[in-house]
Parts: sequence; C-alpha cells; structure tokens
Amino acid sequence: MAEENATRARTAGTKKADGLTEVLETIAAMPDGDREMAERIHAIVERSAPALKPRLWYGMPAYAKDGKVLCFFQASSKFKSRYSTFGFDEPAALDEGSMWPTAFALVALGDEEEARIEALIRRAVG
Repeated sequence: MAEENATRARTAGTKKADGLTEVLETIAAMPDGDREMAERIHAIVERSAPALKPRLWYGMPAYAKDGKVLCFFQASSKFKSRYSTFGFDEPAALDEGSMWPTAFALVALGDEEEARIEALIRRAVG
C-alpha cells in the first residue's frame, strides 16, 4: 500500500513536470509575437495561480485545476487568425448573472491587459 502511494505520488509529479515541459516546448516553437504573448501569459498564470497545472489542450498551452482546464491560450498562428485568444473553460468561477465573457481576443499584451488577466485568473480559481 505504501509503495503504491509512493508510485502514485511520483507519477503525479512526473505528469506535472511533463505538462510543464510540453507547454514550454510548445511556447518556444511559436512565432515571435505569439511566443512573447504566451510567455507572458504563462508567467501571469504561474504568479497569480501557482496551483494550476500546465498542460496542452488542443495543442495549445492550458492550465488545469483538479484535472480540468480552467484557462488557455490560443496562438493566432495556430488558427491563422488576426488575434490570439486567452480564454476560460467551465470550471472558471467567472459567472455574472445570465451572461459573461469566457474568451478574450489579444492583439497585444501590455501592462493594462496583464493586470486584467491576472485579476480574472485569481477570480476564476475561486
């Protein structure tokens, strides 16, 4: 039993490390503009919600809580779009009445956008 628990703990640690490695490798492979934005998003998530686990979701960086994706970044280059997207999935605690935004278009990521994203992540984590 103790050996089984130790194995599970090692596996969980490996999954987090593998998720982080995959996310960082994916970000590193992005074109300059997307990469810079994704690196900044990654730093914001790590700083504002260190308990979230990095992983890939549809081949893009995402961050999970209790095994479910909470927020994600989609590079404009991946979808040949004029903007990148930072969004939230269902576990995010962003509910406001009957309607609320779950994704945001990003053409640039300055200090104002960074502060807004950080506030949203903190709120989404609950």
